[in-house]
Amino acid sequence: MKQHDIVIAGYSETKIDQKTGKSAYELGGEAFDLLLQSTGVPKRAIDGLSVNAAISEACNPFFAVFMCDALGLTPSWLNLSGLGGCSSLGGVARAASAIRDGQCEVAVVLGADALGTFNRSMFGAWRGEFLEPTGALGPPAAFGLLMSRYEHQFGLKYEALGKIAITQREHALLNDNACPKLRKPLTMQEYLSSRMIADPLRLLDCVMVCEGANAVLVTSEAKARALGLKKMAYITGYAELTNFGGDDPLTDITLSGHSQIASRVFERAGRKPDDIRMFHPYDDFTIAVVMQLEEYGFAPRGKGCDYVLATDLSFKGKLPLNTGGGQISAGQPGLAGGGLNLVEAVRQMFGEGGARQVADPKNALVTGIGMIPYGRNWSVNTALILEQ
Repeated sequence: MKQHDIVIAGYSETKIDQKTGKSAYELGGEAFDLLLQSTGVPKRAIDGLSVNAAISEACNPFFAVFMCDALGLTPSWLNLSGLGGCSSLGGVARAASAIRDGQCEVAVVLGADALGTFNRSMFGAWRGEFLEPTGALGPPAAFGLLMSRYEHQFGLKYEALGKIAITQREHALLNDNACPKLRKPLTMQEYLSSRMIADPLRLLDCVMVCEGANAVLVTSEAKARALGLKKMAYITGYAELTNFGGDDPLTDITLSGHSQIASRVFERAGRKPDDIRMFHPYDDFTIAVVMQLEEYGFAPRGKGCDYVLATDLSFKGKLPLNTGGGQISAGQPGLAGGGLNLVEAVRQMFGEGGARQVADPKNALVTGIGMIPYGRNWSVNTALILEQ
């Protein structure tokens, strides 16, 4: 059932860069301070905190607890969200539940990672003795396999992938927080000429790992008004799924959990694909955007490339796509990356998009992807609909 009681009433974001030399605590503190400054909410009013697990703090099981210490907070509700790129959206949903249950009144959902400075990752869902000798390590290898399978089943139009990269790069040029290295114009020829990473995956199909932090303020509409906050994005629909096809040893890797949660999030928000004004999908690779356009009903399955080529996805267009540049062109701040497009959606709905402001930003669909095991679907899928 559609609900209008919980809102996002503030947001913040640090500048994104390849290597800042700062820890996740320092970056998180910057985002937290920016959030308090922009909203005017006193720190003593914050009684809930959800922290994204960070790759730079991967060996630290008490990261969220120590983040409270770093921020000088004593919350009555604390959550460490370990859903990878779904952590920010999952944190918002869990904060909403905690507020409804009376565990806290004003929660901050915070993502911060210093992956360029400290990489402490050790993903355990693959067997190193089999994959290391063939060089099949990390998400690019998994997404290369996914792209190959998609191309075999449906065909793949590389100009469509290039258009996604170019559109988001044009948006990043208008985003002062985007990674400086990525704030350069991109042409189709440059995209098509970029080197292969995991055939058919090109360099410009990929995100660039960076560092940064972001945060959103989650509370009830009544509490937001009591705090003097006037700009709000209402949380009207959320859906989540983990380990789609987990009992199928030969699952179709071109079909993900988004295909199941799409109907749920639209039903809960009382919306359909044609109602969506902005689309902010998790975009670690361009093929992920194509597949999500299909699974959320903007295009038939296998026809996502045709939709991209036929549709204006710019901030002035029919379906504005990742108007801050997304992770592909603003940079992926580690496991704070799931909050990047969420913050941009809220910024647009607050009318604060500046030179890239969308006309009539009445609602937004934001998605998350959490990890991709080799030869399987995305591990976690989340979707959130926000409305003015």
